[in-house]
Amino acid sequence: MKLLQRIGWLVGLCLGWSTIHAYAAERTPNIVVVFTDDQGYGDLGCYGAHGFKTPHLDRLAQEGIRFTDFYVAQAVCSASRTALLTGCYPNRLGIVGALGPKDRHGIHADETTLGELCRSQKYATCAVGKWHLGHHQPFLPLQHGFDEYLGLPYSNDMWPKHPTAGANFPDLPLISGNAVIEKDPDQTQLTKRYTERAVDFINRHASQPFFLYLAHNMPHVPLFTSEEFKGKSLQGPYGDVIEEIDWSVGQILSALKNNNIDQETLVIFTCDNGPWLSYGSHAGSAGPLREGKGTTFEGGVRVPFLARWPGKIPAGAVCREPAMTIDLFPTIARLIGAPLVDHQVNGRKIDGLDIWPLLSGQPQAQSPHEVLYFYWLNRLDAVRSGRWKLHVPHEYPRVIQPGAAGKPGQMETRRTELALYDLIEDPGERNSLAGPHPDVVARLQSYVESARADLGDSATQRTGTGVRQPGRLPE
Repeated sequence: MKLLQRIGWLVGLCLGWSTIHAYAAERTPNIVVVFTDDQGYGDLGCYGAHGFKTPHLDRLAQEGIRFTDFYVAQAVCSASRTALLTGCYPNRLGIVGALGPKDRHGIHADETTLGELCRSQKYATCAVGKWHLGHHQPFLPLQHGFDEYLGLPYSNDMWPKHPTAGANFPDLPLISGNAVIEKDPDQTQLTKRYTERAVDFINRHASQPFFLYLAHNMPHVPLFTSEEFKGKSLQGPYGDVIEEIDWSVGQILSALKNNNIDQETLVIFTCDNGPWLSYGSHAGSAGPLREGKGTTFEGGVRVPFLARWPGKIPAGAVCREPAMTIDLFPTIARLIGAPLVDHQVNGRKIDGLDIWPLLSGQPQAQSPHEVLYFYWLNRLDAVRSGRWKLHVPHEYPRVIQPGAAGKPGQMETRRTELALYDLIEDPGERNSLAGPHPDVVARLQSYVESARADLGDSATQRTGTGVRQPGRLPE
């Protein structure tokens, strides 16, 4: 009898261990997305930055993957964040440009955010930092899938101290949950406070799957750092800000390590658009790319992108395939066990595609996109397919005299005619090849027409059949 009991105990133990191992094998990853504001393509050490150091961000590249051709859906605040959090081109959802304190619309209640997606899989969810999908309560994070929120509801320059438009803005609100807890908070402490809240969330939820969305207000102007980082870099206030953001990423990585969950956490770092070049020394760098924020040239829409997940993403990998922030939604959906059907969420189409084969370094993996669209507000400016990018005729802002000391410089309006660029040979978009390649132009023009039919185009006064309405406050 004792022998049978012992055999039974051993069988039970083996079954228990197999269950534990099966759980470990099946456990879905924690997700951390760090999203900065107006940080240029050339503003990380691993992308060629000079004058400041980013060792923790560079570590993400060393221990994970760096994308060279990663894009935002629109080179401005609210629109870019809408794309990241919903997997949709922002003009599909009726959110373009940058929402301000006087706007009465925001993300629609029927749209699904990454917060809601993760919470549907029993993830703890937290948003920290800049929201900018609508500042009225129906549009705030707690109503869109997040258990917790601390941050500013829009850009940190939308306050009475704005250098040119201060009279248009009320006091800047710092929100916790749904409540304003401070007005005009000390911005020198924002990065530190956001980081402390993010680390606290990780510490409290280390034993369960979680999604952390950390959206720093910096390095959007006005630039602020805590006392420890003032004068630390060789590039003035902008470099100081970047070094504090890098410190913040280091704190996140340390929290994951200290809780023994860094091996089961996917950490993503990217930003909302290119540098706001009008602000001169208070702006970042687009590196070799043309123009910056507010344009559909590469300097406006191509951004740094790093991802780390030890054992799942190969260390030191570089991906040169095109991808976009809209792709994070379906990719994360796959990883957390909520794969999409027919590119839809709750019956609503999304535009992003699963890029896990790229992230995981699968041999010969290619971009899932046949084409990527680049809008400015509701105007279609450009499309990219493979190595080729076609600009249709449009106007764009160009800096003629950069600003100084936190004030914007002088701008002028330029116009580009039809132009075709080979982004592999000419990432700076200097030499149009439209003349020698009429066949490529014709092929990309067909994509332009498809975009106009689906998403509309203000330049040609087209209304897209696939456009949905944003949420609106009742009159």
